[in-house]
Amino acid sequence: MIFDRLFLMLLVGVFLPSPVFAQHDIQRNAVREVAAGKFERAVQILASGKKPDSGPGETLYVEMLALLAQDKVDEAEAKAREALAAGLPAERFVDGSIELLAKLPSLVDGTALVHGPMLGDLAPDGVSVWVRTRGEAEVTVKAGGQKAVGKTAADRDFTTVVRLRGLSPATEYSYEIAVDGKVVTLEGARFTTAPASGKPGRFAVGFGGGGGFIPEWEGMWDTIRVKEPTAFLMLGDNVYIDDPKQHLTHHYCYSRRQARPEWRRLTALTPIYSIWDDHDFGLDDCVPGPEIDKPTWKRGVWEVFRNNWVNPAYGGGEKQPGCWHDFQLGDVHFLMLDGRYYRDLKGGSMLGPVQKAWLKERLTSSSATFKVIASPVPFSEGVKPGSKDTWDGFPNERAEIFSWIAEEKIEGVFLIAADRHRTDLRRIENPDSYTLYEFMSSRLTNRHTHPVIETDGLIWGYSKTCSFGLMHFDTTKPDPEVRFELIDIEGTKREEHLLKLSGLRSD
Repeated sequence: MIFDRLFLMLLVGVFLPSPVFAQHDIQRNAVREVAAGKFERAVQILASGKKPDSGPGETLYVEMLALLAQDKVDEAEAKAREALAAGLPAERFVDGSIELLAKLPSLVDGTALVHGPMLGDLAPDGVSVWVRTRGEAEVTVKAGGQKAVGKTAADRDFTTVVRLRGLSPATEYSYEIAVDGKVVTLEGARFTTAPASGKPGRFAVGFGGGGGFIPEWEGMWDTIRVKEPTAFLMLGDNVYIDDPKQHLTHHYCYSRRQARPEWRRLTALTPIYSIWDDHDFGLDDCVPGPEIDKPTWKRGVWEVFRNNWVNPAYGGGEKQPGCWHDFQLGDVHFLMLDGRYYRDLKGGSMLGPVQKAWLKERLTSSSATFKVIASPVPFSEGVKPGSKDTWDGFPNERAEIFSWIAEEKIEGVFLIAADRHRTDLRRIENPDSYTLYEFMSSRLTNRHTHPVIETDGLIWGYSKTCSFGLMHFDTTKPDPEVRFELIDIEGTKREEHLLKLSGLRSD
């Protein structure tokens, strides 16, 4: 009997690869082997002909990395030239975050700005601008008669965040970036400052998760861009890494996304806020425990994440690492949660005590019309049947948060989440308070799909193709409202639902 069960498990593992394995392309899988020094294995994976496959250019690039790791520089240079000819952006070969590239002779000129700009930390008086440069450099950002300067550094993977202030609320500006005094040519370099803090307004915010690297679907970033949301929220699995101990794999996965022209067009126009989930933090469904530095890879992953985004904060900083943060647009308050760093099944906490206290304090003290709690995994029950990876694994802490909303009579709260590879809108009953709504979406560009799960709270769900969530706020009305829209990769609105503030108040 035991043998039969083991044999069945082996058959399942061989013939029915897990969704995680199916999500990763052979190039990413080969990079993991290069990082581990298993070069022959990397070559075998690239030559396997298996799917998913991100194309010949990516294969040549990974072959180049394997050769550089073995100090076969002449052969690596030949592969690099082939990859360039195959259409890979020149920036891929001068990215200082990938240390192996330092061995490569200079192949391209005119690439001082390697990645970015990525806008973020939007404020009524300005914005922050993230960039990565070819080497350490001075970066100047100008807009509306204001100027700000930052310096990229090797110990930050040649990135910097330049904070531009002194502008007017709800105003569109064009901006200019110079690297070491030389102006960089940019496409679509403009932004609109946030509405005045605490004041009613009209604006849209998009969100999603599940950003697997699928070249033919990278057009999603253009689809989002043309909708012109005031901001876009990346709610986890923003890139698929699943290799927390090897930073080469992290840098490779970030670099190829950041070099895509579709992504750069979006981030040059639309402020980005991000949190992580299991696939861009650790391993599938990981539960790393409550300690700051155990496992030892935690802090290193946090540092790489921090160097690749432009959030206003990263948890409690060096003393209390994480990715949670909050921000406000007009009179809408967004609270972005970290559901991984301190996740502890034995202790019954997804957030950890520090983050949970922060969340309660922020909710209680907020005077915003709407309070949006953004989680990397769904709060709704039963949406991942039999799993403890969602909030179903932490029912007491979920109940504690919902009870806090009821007891403190906090109005205007709704939930957004990612993780499930589809887009759903659901209701959650909250005893002694109002019904909570959860808008979830996590199939921005990934290929693997989760079917819609029918539960009592389901309003609608969609899994036919890639999609994202779009929230249109109008708090100028006597009864402020938010309209939820489900947008597919072609830009078509598939579903919508109107929610009024009057429905988010206790009787």
